[in-house]
Order: sequence, then structure tokens, then C-alpha cells
Amino acid sequence: MNTELRNKIDALWEIFWTGGLTNPLDVIEQMTYLMFIRDLDDSDTLRAREAAMLGLKHKSIFAGTVRIGERDVDGQQLRWSVFHDFPAGKMYATVQEFVFPFIKGLHADKNSAYSKYMDDAIFKLPTPLMLDRVVNAMDEIYAAVDALHETDAKGDLYEYMLSKLQQSGTNGQFRTPRHIVKMMVALAAPTPDDVIADPACGTAGFLVEAGEYLKANHRDAVMFDREKKAHFQSGMFTGYDMDRTMLRISAMNMMTHGVTNPFIEYRDSLSDQNPDAGRYSLILANPPFKGSLSADTVSADLVKVCKTKKTELLFLALFLRMLRVGGRCACIVPDGVLFGSSKAHVQMRQKIIDENRLEAVISMPSGVFKPYAGVSTAVLVFTKTGHGGTDDVWFYDMRADGFSLDDKRSPIADNDIPDIVARFHNRAREKDRQRTDQSFLVPKQEIVDNGYDLSINKYKQTEYVPVEYPPTSEIMAELRALEKKIGTEMDELERLLGL
Repeated sequence: MNTELRNKIDALWEIFWTGGLTNPLDVIEQMTYLMFIRDLDDSDTLRAREAAMLGLKHKSIFAGTVRIGERDVDGQQLRWSVFHDFPAGKMYATVQEFVFPFIKGLHADKNSAYSKYMDDAIFKLPTPLMLDRVVNAMDEIYAAVDALHETDAKGDLYEYMLSKLQQSGTNGQFRTPRHIVKMMVALAAPTPDDVIADPACGTAGFLVEAGEYLKANHRDAVMFDREKKAHFQSGMFTGYDMDRTMLRISAMNMMTHGVTNPFIEYRDSLSDQNPDAGRYSLILANPPFKGSLSADTVSADLVKVCKTKKTELLFLALFLRMLRVGGRCACIVPDGVLFGSSKAHVQMRQKIIDENRLEAVISMPSGVFKPYAGVSTAVLVFTKTGHGGTDDVWFYDMRADGFSLDDKRSPIADNDIPDIVARFHNRAREKDRQRTDQSFLVPKQEIVDNGYDLSINKYKQTEYVPVEYPPTSEIMAELRALEKKIGTEMDELERLLGL
């Protein structure tokens, strides 16, 4: 995100702060509601345009009169592009009395994720002047986003807003950078028939990106095939989280991106609240690594698979349980999962390698999650088979992700991600790669012989380049010459100073 856009968001945050909304969660919620209201207008206009180009009918959600409570209201008044020109007092009344009730009752299915998490939504902006300032500031932000011409600029906007919660790391949650999410989705390559889950969904970044990937790569199927479109809009995506604010943002985020009825649920994924088994064909996740859990809260099924309190290992056991046979998983794990020597660590790696098919281990540099955390992580890609299938495991040593690895995370030219995606999908060509290369294949038996260690350092070889130095006598002669020259110049300096 560029500095100008960052400054505009900071200025918007300041408007909320000085206006009396000082709880960061309240600010995020109100900003998200208003972003959703604006996106709703943009999305409706875009769909109308697309329908006109394709010669299809389009029924605008703002068409005609809209029944709100006991009153009939002109639907056009509910559009951001219309009410943002109203005087402050009229705008405030319109948003408070009509727009908010409208978006709360927007979804016909009262059991939908959207309806569930909008039922208790409250408009909290205290004054017309504050709303007017917020609306103008948001118009400026959206203009700056449009000027960037970047498809994920809106995603970056969400991410920067969320970073202001300053909660990263306190409960083990690290928001996954957008470009890493995109890489993992590209590695998994979702199809229109997939059933996709993220059991630690946060703001639904992985689910949104999977949807965007499908619209870009399987547009005809998910947009125009009646059956597949219905599956895309209701049934394909499932997300669980334990934070109602995140769930509300997730529901709005998915709906804004064209997924009308995702299954977004409040659920402790590792507990008995989550009975899912063999349901999903694809899991994309960056689960929390918050150390240990109380054994009482963890599902007995997971403890049977991996007797541990470590959440990172329990989530791997959960992924295997939730996946159907043939289902794929791309997930982020802390480096300790790759080489931890405890019985539970080894058992979990053994289960993935011996009983399923491990395909790739992509080691990421520790700066990927800065400035929030400096943890070293890796991406694991595997398929649930239930009967083995691991042959050669592909390792990649990611050294650059397109951003500096310090707290500033400034854009740089070096970026391994396109290479990672291209090589992963052509792993058969990696057979001749050397262990000194950035990526290579390691036979399963070698990994087994190394105690199921998945650390790339265990297998890569450092290439030593011979360097020839001049003989010692020559070096000593140069030092003597330098010493003599220094002495001569010191004598000259003393003469000039008259010493």
C-alpha cells in the first residue's frame, strides 16, 4: 500500500477517534459497514453494466420503492452515490433511518451468515457532521484505490484497517499478507467443483481470494453455468472463527465479492463444536499458533490422532479429518512443525508422509509477517489419501517475496513467488535440480531415514566457491609498503605543521 493511501486511512481513523469512537473494534465495525454500503452500490452498478453487455436482465436491489419498517422509501436514496451528496443532516437521517435497516434486512435467508452477523449491527456515529466527514474521507480513499489500478488494493485497504486493531500475536493470530494468500491459492488451484474451508478464517482472506481465482480462471463455469454458479454462491465456502467482529467482516467481505451465502460460523474448530469430517475438497488456512490449549477443550478425535496440546499440530490433524479422500490442503505452519523432535511432532509428520501424500514444503523467510511478528514459517501442501502416496517431496527455499524483510516491508524487485507457483505445477521437471539450487526434490525414503525431518536445511547443500588469495609473503610485503607510506606522509604532515 502506498504512503498516500495509508495517510488517508490514518486521517479517516482520526475522524472517528476525535469524534468520540475510541474503541478500535467499534471503529473497524463502523468503517466496515460503511465500506460495505459503498461497495454494495459499486457492485450493483457493475452487475448492471455486465448484464447490459451480455444482453441479460438485471434487477437492481435499489430499484423502485423499498419497504423499511412501516415506510416505503425510494430505493435510489439508499445508494451511496446518491446520499453522499445530501446535506449533513439529511444524509445522517437517511443512513440511520433507512440505509442501515436496509442492509440489515438485505438477505432473504435469515439463516445466512450475512443475516446472522448483521442482526445486532448498530449505527454508532454520533453526529451528522462526523458522518459527513467520514463519507468524504472514504470517497477520497476509494478514489486513491481506483487510481492505483491494482486488483487487490481493496484487500490491502482491509488489511491495513485491521492492522490498527494491534491485536496481532496476542492470541496467536497473524494476518496473512495478501500476496502470500494469493500464492497459496495459486498453488492449490481451486476448481468450480471444490468445497473449500478455512477453519480459522479471520476476515475470510483465503476464501475471498479463492473466489477471485475462480472468477479469473473459471469465469464461464462460476458465472454462467447455473449449477456451478449456485454452488459458488451458496455451498462452496465455509469459514469458522471465534471472533464475532471477524465473522461479521467475513460475511460482508464474501458478499461484496459476489458470494451471496457463504457458511460463516462462530465455532471453536478444535473442539467438539466442530464435527466436520470428510466434507471438504480443499482447505486453505493460516491457523493460530498460540502455544498450548487445555486438553478439556480439544476434540477427543484430534487427541487420538496426535496426543498434544500444541495448536499447530492439532490443526494439522483437524485438516486431515475435515478433508475428503483426494482433498488438498495448503496451510502455513511455524518452522517447529518441520523439525520438532517431540513424539507428537514426529507422529504428525509421519501421518502426513506415510498415510497421505505430502507434495511440497516451501520455507518462507522470517520477515514475511513483519511488522507484526518475526516468526519463521513454511507452507505445506498435501493431499489426503488415507493410504500413503508420498513419493518425492518438493522443497523450495523462498528468499524474497517482493518486499523488504524489515518492519517497513517496502516493495522490492526480488520476488520468488512467480517462480514458486510455476515450478510447483511442473514438479516433474525438477528431477534434475541439484541440492544447491533454490528448489529440488527429495525422495520419501531419505526423509524417513532422517526421522521425518522436513527442514530444508537438512537436505540442501551449500555451494562453496573457491577463492584464491595471494601468498602470505606478498600480503606482508604490501603491509610493509603501506606502513612505510604512512610513515612518510606523517613526516610530511609534521613538517607542514612546523612540529
